[in-house]
Amino acid sequence: MTLEELAGMLEETGFPFAYDHFAEGESPDPPFICYLLPGSDNFSADGRVYFRISEVRIELYTDRKDPGAEALVETVLDDAGIFYNKSEVWIQSEKLYEVLYSMEL
Repeated sequence: MTLEELAGMLEETGFPFAYDHFAEGESPDPPFICYLLPGSDNFSADGRVYFRISEVRIELYTDRKDPGAEALVETVLDDAGIFYNKSEVWIQSEKLYEVLYSMEL
């Protein structure tokens, strides 16, 4: 999956999104999404990359627990046939919940 395909998928949520972060002062009101590809877990064969696997993180930010927003993101991922793991944390300094969807594509 390319970055363009991933962005197209995120567009289906209707939430504002940006790669890694929004520019200072341009962060939208929650809910919003940041996504990034922080690394890879490629498969090798004969000392070469045989199959490329990108780590993907989709971070959903909300100012309150929002099961509806989470369900929307999960529906988009499920419809695309993507297996993901989910975790959540409250970011006290930002007063935001971060729901993290981790996957490999």
